[in-house]
Amino acid sequence: MRFRIGRSSSTSARPAPQDRVPAQAVRTGQPPAAEAPLSDHEIGLIRTSLSVVEPLAGEITVYFYAILFARYPEVRPMFPQGMDAQRDRLLRALLRIVDLVDDPENLVRFCGHLGRDHRKFGTLAAHFPAVGECLLATLARFAGPAWTAEIAAAWTKAYGTVAQVMISAAEEDEAVRPAVWPATVVHRVSRGHGIAEITVRPHMAYAYAAGQYVSVETPWWPKRWRYYSVANAPREDGTLTFHVRAVAGGSVSGALVNRAVVGDVLQLGPPMGDMTLDAAAHHSELLLVAGGTGLAPIRALVEEVARRGGRRQVQLFLGARTGAELYGVDDMLRMAQRHHWLTIRGAVSDEYTPGFRGSLPEVLAEYGPWYQHDVFLSGPAQMVVSARETLTLSGTRPDRIHYDPFDTPVLSAL
Repeated sequence: MRFRIGRSSSTSARPAPQDRVPAQAVRTGQPPAAEAPLSDHEIGLIRTSLSVVEPLAGEITVYFYAILFARYPEVRPMFPQGMDAQRDRLLRALLRIVDLVDDPENLVRFCGHLGRDHRKFGTLAAHFPAVGECLLATLARFAGPAWTAEIAAAWTKAYGTVAQVMISAAEEDEAVRPAVWPATVVHRVSRGHGIAEITVRPHMAYAYAAGQYVSVETPWWPKRWRYYSVANAPREDGTLTFHVRAVAGGSVSGALVNRAVVGDVLQLGPPMGDMTLDAAAHHSELLLVAGGTGLAPIRALVEEVARRGGRRQVQLFLGARTGAELYGVDDMLRMAQRHHWLTIRGAVSDEYTPGFRGSLPEVLAEYGPWYQHDVFLSGPAQMVVSARETLTLSGTRPDRIHYDPFDTPVLSAL
């Protein structure tokens, strides 16, 4: 059954009654039909229309959820009481989808991740028509006279494609694994500067790859999921360790750092992210760059190299603003003593520390070029962007530079 989303020619926020998807469709509707690929003209329409409404992004996300909950109150229990973080995620996901709209391979990969990850919220195929209706109504309202029937048709087609990919990914995922994994805290240690290492043991087998990240829900903040990178390669005992920094206003990170104790049970979502060794070409040299708690997935990658026999030469750069914030350097130096193929260098940007001077991009430029390496970047978004620019200017091919999108845990750990 094909569904329609709103009145394509209207600037009203609420579609005409005959065009609305009834509330019953949220419970019994069918997945959208597969769409033909978007044309260059349709892609242009989508990007141009988004640029019109993007300055009003905050208002848009508030309005979208308001009409979604008003028209379909049965979906409200799927969301946390506090919606600020959820609204931000919607915007970032929408921007990411539009950014990838002319890159089918990566768009399918990203939307597949979204579909699998949304299972933990209880999302069903029948929810997608309601979401599409309210999204299109919101865009129409805020675009005003710029919203045309042609633009509405392009967005409807794009949403149908995205929805179908997410639905298919979720259905395939449901056939092979659960939506969430309960996991008991088995070890916790404070590392200072508001950082704690928390180790959990899932109650069921949890398969993931070194370098991936995981969404975590605590018992103190139901339905508030936050993303954290796993700081270890897969272990025989099945445990996972997270490096969590408590940030101002971060309810989940604060609870994990200051409240969680051995015996508490957390919930884990499915593993996500493509920053794994298998994403790299089979080159003999790796460059790993970590800023702050961005060390977590980088450490996991080092462990994975060791687990596979250490046949690669690995250059690891750690960065921070001050020497005191140079997180995890002692552990990594001990690893370098055990593994001859691992070399550690540091960068401290805001103070003089013997042997550790300059920002990460500056130090990378000093020791480069790195065009013969596969590169993995993890840390604050500004650091990742600067390091990527430094590397590409010195000749590193963009397809050899690996990092996860900026809405991932080490970049936004609330």
